[in-house]
Amino acid sequence: MKDSFINVWCGEVGLSGQRRVDLAGAAHLVLVDGVRHLQPEEAVFEAMLSGWETQQRSRRLAAATIEPRLRLVRRFVGFADAYPWRWTPADLEEWSVSLLSAPESVAYSTVRTYQQAVAMFCDYLVDGRYGWAPACEERFGTHPVQICHEWNTVAHTAEFEGRPGNRPLTRDELQALFDHADEQVARAGELGRKGWVATFRDAALLKVIYAWGLRRQEAARLDVADFGANPAAPELGGFGVCTVRWGKASKGGPPRRRDVCTVMPWAAEALAEYLGEVRPRYGCDDHPALWLTERGGRVSLSHINERFAAYRDALGLPAELGPHCLRHSYVTHLVEDGFDPLFVQQQVGHAWASTTALYTGVSTDFKNRALRAALDRAFTLDEGRQR
Repeated sequence: MKDSFINVWCGEVGLSGQRRVDLAGAAHLVLVDGVRHLQPEEAVFEAMLSGWETQQRSRRLAAATIEPRLRLVRRFVGFADAYPWRWTPADLEEWSVSLLSAPESVAYSTVRTYQQAVAMFCDYLVDGRYGWAPACEERFGTHPVQICHEWNTVAHTAEFEGRPGNRPLTRDELQALFDHADEQVARAGELGRKGWVATFRDAALLKVIYAWGLRRQEAARLDVADFGANPAAPELGGFGVCTVRWGKASKGGPPRRRDVCTVMPWAAEALAEYLGEVRPRYGCDDHPALWLTERGGRVSLSHINERFAAYRDALGLPAELGPHCLRHSYVTHLVEDGFDPLFVQQQVGHAWASTTALYTGVSTDFKNRALRAALDRAFTLDEGRQR
């Protein structure tokens, strides 16, 4: 056959001898037979997206993972001005170039993520078990192909591809940030503004992100019950350990859970003050979320970004800094304070020590002290040998 694919269905049994199965997301389960659409191409494309969503949900993937992928595929269709069965590798290449060369170009790691979404969608379409190739061949005289290959996609060759703004804050910068946040609380309170409750919440939120080395989503998804006592630190009361239930997941896996020991008593005091005096003012005692909004929901990731940016700009800090810098600061400051590297790695939930090392940006003073100590030991040892 000129155009062959894994399975060309002929009734219940394909020409390859494999029987059609009712897999979640299969074409024959989402395409409506016997219906003539005014826009058949649009109808088939929407069925493809529906089937792919179903297939991903059957793999227990979260909506937060699926929905961005669907949006990216729609975005690519708009750029290519063609539906999946007419895509070519050149379409992907042109899209990638446009992303990297735009006035506000995206990072290489982001382009790779976009390409991976398109590649996974194509893998789903060309998999003969789902029957999209024969369905498209029958309707449009052509079928989808995989357009993402090693020679036209961004390779993951560097260990670290983070933006330059993802650096640790100096201790002075960090103190200035927290002082500014506290000043906003005091100012709102003096003026009798209702917004002081939210301002206090946000000041406590930023401190918690730093003091427990959290990612934004990990912090936003915290519940009140996620903090508990640590027998090894009874003086911290009910704030000796933080259970992170929404840690960054491995590919295709569920969120990673970890317990983070409290190492900064001042942060436990700030959180206790928020829970005792501020959170009850929201009137949502039955809601499990730690960080509530005026409407009784959880704070969003975008709100965390906006609040951090407002304080950063007010202090004149570099515009490229973001909330993730607080996590970098946590790792760096623990290392500078002499915590065991393995302990730090486990605290932040990194599978590999090399990843934790990439988060570490120790200060020049710390490096100079370490160098001086090493040289003093070397010279002392050398003098002892000479004697």
